[in-house]
Amino acid sequence: MNPVITGVGFITPIGNDRVTVEQSLREGRHGIERVEFLGNAQLPIKVAGTVKGFLVDSPKWRDWSWPNGYDIPKDILRGLAPHGLYAICAVEQALSHAALRTADVAEDPDTGLYCASAGSAMLLHHNLAQMRAVRGARGNPLGVVSSIAGTLNFNLAAHFRITGAVCGFVSACASSSHALGYAIDDLRLGRLKRAIVVGAEEMNADSLLPFAHMRALSNESDPGLASRPFDVERDGFVGAGGAVALVLEAPAEAARRGAAALAEASGWGQAADGYRVAASHPEGAGLRLAMERALADAAVVPGDIGCVSAHATSTPIGDSAEAIAIGRLFTTRGLRPPVAATKGLTGHTLSLSGAMQAGFCVLSISGAFMPGNPHLGVAAGECDGLYLPRATLAGAPGRILSNTSGFGGSNVCHVFAPPSGITG
Repeated sequence: MNPVITGVGFITPIGNDRVTVEQSLREGRHGIERVEFLGNAQLPIKVAGTVKGFLVDSPKWRDWSWPNGYDIPKDILRGLAPHGLYAICAVEQALSHAALRTADVAEDPDTGLYCASAGSAMLLHHNLAQMRAVRGARGNPLGVVSSIAGTLNFNLAAHFRITGAVCGFVSACASSSHALGYAIDDLRLGRLKRAIVVGAEEMNADSLLPFAHMRALSNESDPGLASRPFDVERDGFVGAGGAVALVLEAPAEAARRGAAALAEASGWGQAADGYRVAASHPEGAGLRLAMERALADAAVVPGDIGCVSAHATSTPIGDSAEAIAIGRLFTTRGLRPPVAATKGLTGHTLSLSGAMQAGFCVLSISGAFMPGNPHLGVAAGECDGLYLPRATLAGAPGRILSNTSGFGGSNVCHVFAPPSGITG
């Protein structure tokens, strides 16, 4: 049986709770703002998808602040990265949405945790610089667990006392989609009854500016134009941070608890490009195969898909490859499902991307709407035949195909469907 999603939690550039996030998606309201990195007004990177209500610029946790309503013990804060703080808040929301208490998942052998993040470049740099300054004589005792790529696994597992399974995934922008996929498999195989999936990333100079040196970031200074997926004038992605958490449960467990199923995770697939380290296959070959595998796993055909949630980061090469792949899977069959590129509103959240899109898909299914592409001006030529609505569409999307792609040609796709008894 396919698992169902019973709870979601959001800390994002477009809102820090599901009500605000859904309203932003419906209204096409973006969360991209003007920023200045490292006090250098001459840098060409002028905008980012910012997380509001959190102050986590300092490498010292005692300087941080966050919205009311979250009680995080000091002994946990000491080992957190900024995105770990986001993640704890998102998980608490998701558990509450699923009508679960933290005590319900603590030390429960049937609950697992699946995480994705790139770690904290800011804290890693800070801690190593301090160590080097004293020639290794001393250092932060929690520097490792707060900064390396497994920081979410370590800290969330300890804070929520997870005993069923704890694992982390690092495949660049496909990371949280991999986390979600393997959580689905463990639930299907009966290894667990419940999985918490969380992705989180920081938005600061250390995590973002290295992409500028790859010429991957937009140099546009207008927050309303910088992230415009599929647009002929797009010039790179807009970096962003945040966290999204999802609670997945075996259908029998959700029914036992009387929990409302928001959506079904009905299939997933992955495939690699085998092409270049930091560029998609020009025809989206790996992504197309991943989409086909996701559809096969969900036992559906392209005509059964009511909406596509595109990875679409607003980079010239990546968007082009995805547009071609979507076109060959759908357009060549005479199909034109709406294609939504929500990074036009949020910016690109890197390893968080897949979990964030999954959360948005849940909101679309439960709220009966499909996000539009409000920043799209003139679509690029390779998008010919794709249906790229500018405004939000009212109505149930039915099944949604959600795409993610990462460095090294990692492509992961998921199919989300209305829960049994609900038709789209």
